Amino acid sequence: MLRGRVLTKLAVAVGSALALVGAATAQTIELKVSHFVPPNHAFHKFVTAWAEKLEKESGGKLKFQIYPAGQLGGGANRQFDSARNGVVDIAFSTHGGTPGRYPLTELMSLPFAAPATGATSESMSRRATELSGKYLAKEHQGLHILFIAVTSPLKVHSIPPVNKVDDLKGMKIRFLGIQLKNVIDAVGGVPVPVPPPETQDALSKGIVEAATFPFEGAASFGLGTVVKYSLEPGISSATFAVVMNQAKYNSLPPELKSLIDKSTGPDAAQAFGALWDQAEIEGKNSMTAKGVTVNTLPAPELQKFKTLVAPQIEAALADAERKGLPARAFYQDYLK
Repeated sequence: MLRGRVLTKLAVAVGSALALVGAATAQTIELKVSHFVPPNHAFHKFVTAWAEKLEKESGGKLKFQIYPAGQLGGGANRQFDSARNGVVDIAFSTHGGTPGRYPLTELMSLPFAAPATGATSESMSRRATELSGKYLAKEHQGLHILFIAVTSPLKVHSIPPVNKVDDLKGMKIRFLGIQLKNVIDAVGGVPVPVPPPETQDALSKGIVEAATFPFEGAASFGLGTVVKYSLEPGISSATFAVVMNQAKYNSLPPELKSLIDKSTGPDAAQAFGALWDQAEIEGKNSMTAKGVTVNTLPAPELQKFKTLVAPQIEAALADAERKGLPARAFYQDYLK
């Protein structure tokens, strides 16, 4: 009789344990996604569609809360750390917000750097993501890279006209990222660090006279209402990443981790890059519709520009190599 009561208690305990396991398995996992760009930005539109897709494919086991415009993770300089520290689960930000912390990644922002397949966001984002596991994971410690995104080359958007390289001398130019600062220095401009959301205000108050953004970014942050000119071609691309807290990624059940893996990586980078390229066209149209004049550097002026910034490329590679980083190998692989 005693044995029967023991078996009954054991059965109840086992049943309770199994019920708890079942409940845990069925439990919805909510992921907080943070970025610093406004809701009209291409990434917010992309990540909203991505979240809806994964919620559906997971049968509701994955849920996402998306926080745009720095509402939760902070500005561009805080987003990656917010993910690393577990304040948010997934973050999207630019490496330019924390100069020097991602030295290999920053090499993709050297002037006129692009893969042989083209200087489009679609091409550059895919190639960067393909190389991220081999070269970039170490400097993103604590973060699982979902994909790298590279902008179309940044243009100079200015209040005074720029028709030749010498027009940039002495001009106060907003920048973000060490390589872009070096470009501005090389052509005689005055680099001024300004967070992206504060750029329109900085231009309107005369803190800066020009700013570097792709057309899409310039339109998203409202620069078309304050600048008068944009200069082509683009000079230097900015790098971004979509990252996930490594511990959170590791804790996911295999089937949910698989869903995230399948929907990120090089294919996702390419897909988002294609959307960003389309948004670049729309951004340019938006700027010109507001009365912005787009100027193009004549070929001799463009060659002069490239000659001025050429030493920067060798200096950046040599500096990274002195620090023990495989800079030349990575840079050459990226250009292929």
